[in-house]
Amino acid sequence: MMKNKEKKNPIEEARRYVANAEENIEKAVYDPETKSYLDSKYVKTAGNILWNGCLVALDAVLQVREGKGCPSIEKYKEASGKRDRKLLSSIVNGYNIMHLSMGYDGTKDKKVCDAGFENANAIIDRCALLYHP
Repeated sequence: MMKNKEKKNPIEEARRYVANAEENIEKAVYDPETKSYLDSKYVKTAGNILWNGCLVALDAVLQVREGKGCPSIEKYKEASGKRDRKLLSSIVNGYNIMHLSMGYDGTKDKKVCDAGFENANAIIDRCALLYHP
């Protein structure tokens, strides 16, 4: 017996990722004196969660996935450049902050992390305007 699966709204799903990343970063110990987190583990995890949430929203709007594997950042940049220049700018910034600085490097700087969350919300908000199921 097959159940009827409702297709999730990708924008709502992307926002759920942001909420999960917020829960994760709250676990990190913050040092107000240095204005940084003490452990990069939580920053890395939060950055990866944020970027993956953005990819959920971007995939719904740009539809760059073809076949197996994941598309390169260049495909997202190319598709967004044709569709929406504001989105392109947010993607470039988001990739650098969320994926590279947070997710890969594990920066402990709170300002960078805050910018990652701000940028994720900007990408998802822009995708919400462009999304037409």
